[in-house]
Amino acid sequence: MMEKYCAYLRKSRTDRDAELRGEEETLARHKRILIELSEKLQKPITKFYSEVVSGDTISDRPVMQNLLADVETGMWDGVFVIEVERLARGNTRDQGLVADAFKYSDTVIITPTKTYDPNNEFDEEYFEFGLFMSRREYKTITRRLQRGRIASVKEGNYVGGAAPYGYKRVRLTKGYSLEIVPEQAEVVKQIFNWYCYGFQQPDGSMQRLGTDSIAVKLDSLGIKPTVNERWSRATIGDMLKNITYTGRVFFGQYKEIKTSENGRIVKKRVYDPNHLVAPGKHQAIISDELFSLTAQIRKERRKKTVPSTAILQNPLSGIVYCQKCGALMTRLAPNNRNKYSTLKCPNRYCDNISSPLYLVEEELLKFLDAWVKSYEFDLRRHLKERPVENEIRNRRDLLAKVEKDITITNNQLQKTYSLLEQEIYTLDVFKERQQTLKTELSSLNASRDMILKEIKDLETADEARSSFLPKLKNLLDTYYSSTIEAQNQMLTEVITKVTYEKNERNKKGQLDNANFTIHVYPKVPE
Repeated sequence: MMEKYCAYLRKSRTDRDAELRGEEETLARHKRILIELSEKLQKPITKFYSEVVSGDTISDRPVMQNLLADVETGMWDGVFVIEVERLARGNTRDQGLVADAFKYSDTVIITPTKTYDPNNEFDEEYFEFGLFMSRREYKTITRRLQRGRIASVKEGNYVGGAAPYGYKRVRLTKGYSLEIVPEQAEVVKQIFNWYCYGFQQPDGSMQRLGTDSIAVKLDSLGIKPTVNERWSRATIGDMLKNITYTGRVFFGQYKEIKTSENGRIVKKRVYDPNHLVAPGKHQAIISDELFSLTAQIRKERRKKTVPSTAILQNPLSGIVYCQKCGALMTRLAPNNRNKYSTLKCPNRYCDNISSPLYLVEEELLKFLDAWVKSYEFDLRRHLKERPVENEIRNRRDLLAKVEKDITITNNQLQKTYSLLEQEIYTLDVFKERQQTLKTELSSLNASRDMILKEIKDLETADEARSSFLPKLKNLLDTYYSSTIEAQNQMLTEVITKVTYEKNERNKKGQLDNANFTIHVYPKVPE
C-alpha cells in the first residue's frame, strides 16, 4: 500500500513581523521548502493544511483540529512541518493532545532537520522537550510585546486596532495616533449631549435619551455606524465609556484571567480599574467635564440583571444565546396574551422567533439525556485507550531528569570555587563559568516548577473527568424537584452555552411543537 503524506503550515508572530519588513510571504516559503524536502525523500505531499489564523491554543486553530482528527484516524503515514513547534505552542494539555495523536496513530513528523518517530523513546522525549521549550519562548515573546505596547501608550500613541467612531487611525514615524473625522465627530458630540442633556421635544422641553433611544434616533436620521448597518445599544454604551474621546489613550482595561472549571481552562475578561491611562497625541472630541457627567449618569442608571432581593425566574438565565445575532436570550414573563413564560431575543432588529420557555427547557433536557449515554461510552473508551496515568508518569519521568540535572549543575557550581582556589581557573574564567551555570540552574528551576504545575493540572483534569458524569446524571435525576436557582446552577456547571434559532411561528393549536433548533455546548473536561 502506498504511503500517504501531508504538510501543516502556520505563521508565527515573528513571521508576520518579517513580512511587514518586506520579506517573502511565510506560508509560500515554507511550502516550497517542504515540497523540496518531500521530493528529496521521495515522499510526495498530497495535501496541505494551511492555518491562516493565530491562536494560543488548539481550540482557536480549526485547521489544526482537522489535522489532528485526520491523524487520529490513521489517514497519514507522516506529516511534514517546518519545525515541531508549529504544531503546538499552547498549554500542556494541547501539547499532550498533539503528542498522543501522533503516537497512537504511529504517524511520523518530518522536518528539514529531523524525522520524529513518536513510538521511539528518544524521539518522543526530544519531541516533547521541543514543545516544552517552544511554550517558554512563546511566553517570553508575549511579555516583550506587552512591554512594547505599554511604552508606546506612555508616549501617547494609539495601540488599539480599528479607530473608534469619530476618528481615523494615522501612521506616525513611530507608532500610530488618531485624527478627527469632522462629520463623525459631530455625531459623537450629539450622542453625549443627548445622553446627558436630552433631545428637545415639540413643547420645548428637553428629554434625556438612553442608549436604546439614541440608537433608534440615529437610525431614523439615516446616520450609519462604521461597520454595521444599524446602531445598537451596546455600541452606544461602549462609546459613552470610551475615554479615548477625551484625548487620552489607555492599555490593559481588561485583563484575561484563566481559571480551571471542571478540569477545563476557562478564559474570562475582567475589568482592571488600575489599567494604564496616559495623555494621547490626538485631539479630544469630548471635554473632561462632559465625560465625567456621562459616567455619573451611567452609574445612576445602571441596574442589576437580577436584583439581590429578587428571585430568579429563568432556569436558563445566562445560558441560551440567539443563533442569529449572538444576543443573550431573555425571559418574557406571562401576560394577557401568553399565559406562559417566553424565551425571546432582546435585539429589536433580530427576526429570531420566540418560544415557550418550558419547551426550550424540555428539549435541552432531552438532548442531555441522550448525550450522557454517548459520553459515558466515550469516557470508558478514553480511560481504556489513553489513561491519564501515562501522561502523569511521563511528566514525572521528565521531572526526575530535570531534578537530576539541577543536582549536577549545583555540584558543578560548587566545584568552580575549588578550581579557583587551585588556580586552575583565573578570576575571569571563574566569573564566566559561574554566570553560565547560574543561568542554566535558573532555567532548570523554572522548568521544574512548570512540570510540577503540569502534573497538578493533569491530576485536576483527571478528577474533573471522573466527577463530570455523576454530576450530569444527578442533574437529570433531580432537575424537576429542584428550585429554579438550583436548576440554573446545575445547568451552568455542565453547559458552556446553548444557541437557539426559530424561523417559523407555531400554527394555532400547535404550541407544543418544538419547531426550533438548539445547539448545546457541554463543558466536557479535557
